[in-house]
Amino acid sequence: MQVPFVDLKSQYQSFKPEMDAAIQNIIDHTAFIGGKAVKDFEEAYRKEYGAPFFQSCANGTDAIYITLKMMGIGAGDEVITQPNTWISTAETISQTGAKPVFVDFEPDYYTLDPAGLEAKITPRTKAIIPVHLYGQPAEMDAIMEIANRHGIPVVEDCAQAHFAEYKGKRVGTFGVAATFSFYPGKNLGAYGDAGGIIIHDADLARKIALYANHGALKKHDHEIEGINSRLDGVQAAVLSVKLPHIHKWNEQRLENAKYYNEVLNGVGDLVLPRIKKHVKHIFHLYVVRTARRDELQDYLSQNGIGVGIHYPVALPFMPAYSYLGHSEADFPIVAKFQHQILSLPMFPELTTDQMDYVAEKIRAFFA
Repeated sequence: MQVPFVDLKSQYQSFKPEMDAAIQNIIDHTAFIGGKAVKDFEEAYRKEYGAPFFQSCANGTDAIYITLKMMGIGAGDEVITQPNTWISTAETISQTGAKPVFVDFEPDYYTLDPAGLEAKITPRTKAIIPVHLYGQPAEMDAIMEIANRHGIPVVEDCAQAHFAEYKGKRVGTFGVAATFSFYPGKNLGAYGDAGGIIIHDADLARKIALYANHGALKKHDHEIEGINSRLDGVQAAVLSVKLPHIHKWNEQRLENAKYYNEVLNGVGDLVLPRIKKHVKHIFHLYVVRTARRDELQDYLSQNGIGVGIHYPVALPFMPAYSYLGHSEADFPIVAKFQHQILSLPMFPELTTDQMDYVAEKIRAFFA
């Protein structure tokens, strides 16, 4: 049996006629940049999320950069985030001219540890970016309490957590803004790059809309210098077809994770994902830990099972951030866990037979 890490083809087959028609409509009307499809998706996503403002953009990386830039963050400033995330979270901080400052994560949950947050705050701290990693919401009550006490705005990185919830409230609705990626493999994914920003302040929303489109809300009326970061019509159409399915897909992911937890419980030295009682985890990724990670990865790959590592080298230890002068002693949790984490196949269409096969091979490996 072959079990892919993700299976976008089977998802496409489930709504092929509708998707084909939506894409063909964009081609027929040659509405490739901007247009009705983009406006329709922006409004649909805003309403579905219950947010006051939503701005689409070219990708999730731009979403973070544009937000920070329009918040006025720049040279001499610091922005706090976590070390175990995709590089976009940190490189966008650097691109504004600011310095990324890392706080290690909660060992059982992989999200920014509020216990280490306050010690990293300085007079130069201009924002905090908690990452709702793997679909698990960060501990937002504690993070917001600290941020509010110090007068520091929070920007949520929701790239892996579309519609996840913390104490009954959706992630992305706590801070001044929240950024999203619609990369194809995400829970809500386009057929190319795409991104978006939820904003809770009208003035910031206008600045973001301007900056993402060459500083203009109307053609040839450039109020400021901006960048070209626009969602294209095809991706908007794709996302509009997929959006009505997202809640069902998230539930299917959660059910798949629960099944994995049942069939993998007590196997070898595997540490399985834990779910906080007060959150709705949407399992963008199902991540286990084992001291024999590299061996298990090779074994599963040899048996036709797609796996991944998210992420094999934490950001502070990458050459790109050597200028910060960090050592593994600065972040002992991520330094240890980066050698142990392994992502197993996870997607809504994953079948019981496929998960049983994955579990069978893992049990055989540890036998």
